[in-house]
Amino acid sequence: MFRRLFFSRCVLLFLLMFAYIGIGKHMANITRVALESALSARQLDRTLTSRLPPPDRTMASGAVPSTLAVLDAVLGGGFPAGQLSEIAGPPSSGRTSVLLGALAAATTRGDLAALIDTCDRLDVCSAHGVALDRLLWIRGEDLSAGRPGAPRTLAVRALERAVTALLFVLHAGGFGLVALDLADVPASLLGNVPRTTWLRVQRAIEGSDTACLLVAARPLARSAGGVTVLLDGHGGVRWAGTSARSRHLTGLDIAGRVIAPRRQAGVFGAAR
Repeated sequence: MFRRLFFSRCVLLFLLMFAYIGIGKHMANITRVALESALSARQLDRTLTSRLPPPDRTMASGAVPSTLAVLDAVLGGGFPAGQLSEIAGPPSSGRTSVLLGALAAATTRGDLAALIDTCDRLDVCSAHGVALDRLLWIRGEDLSAGRPGAPRTLAVRALERAVTALLFVLHAGGFGLVALDLADVPASLLGNVPRTTWLRVQRAIEGSDTACLLVAARPLARSAGGVTVLLDGHGGVRWAGTSARSRHLTGLDIAGRVIAPRRQAGVFGAAR
């Protein structure tokens, strides 16, 4: 008698458990449908990329121009999409001008662009032509701001954060151009970055419509299909004004060469 009663209670318990699980799954499905409906009604399920109007594809989508006609002619239209390219040169060689030109071209045609500004050097007032509402500007640490801590320690932390941010942005997708500015990072630190890091960058954009740019004082890394724009810094800077107070910058002559696999190096010169 006792065994039958115990067995009956066990069967009843199992039936109740299965019924509870079934009801739980049913309620979970109802909750999920209700949540999805609420998100759709409020358009909260849309990302930044899907909410923006479609880009204007009047330019070739396979390359991002630099807006320097002579440089784009040597590049074959611009920096190739799906590849890691680089802009290298000493200070005042025009590397920032070339970078801003590429950002302007990408955002003008309707693409989203991202700039990882490792040392927080971008002057927004100089970003003429860049559609700032389509630019994701990730600011790093200003290493010259006199903040406490060893300079090398701050530089190492800034570099690590910048590379991590680059990989996050590339994996997120939806960008026509993503640039990493490493121009003011000490060369000794850049030499310590594992080569596998740049392989991961290339793997993240391979086959996509995203062009990735590195900006540094010297050539650092590029993919097999990428290009290196090597600026020599001999172009010269143009000034106007006779006194120290009235003297101001009026232009920059950019000169350099383009290095690319399976292609003869091309020399160019342009006024900015």
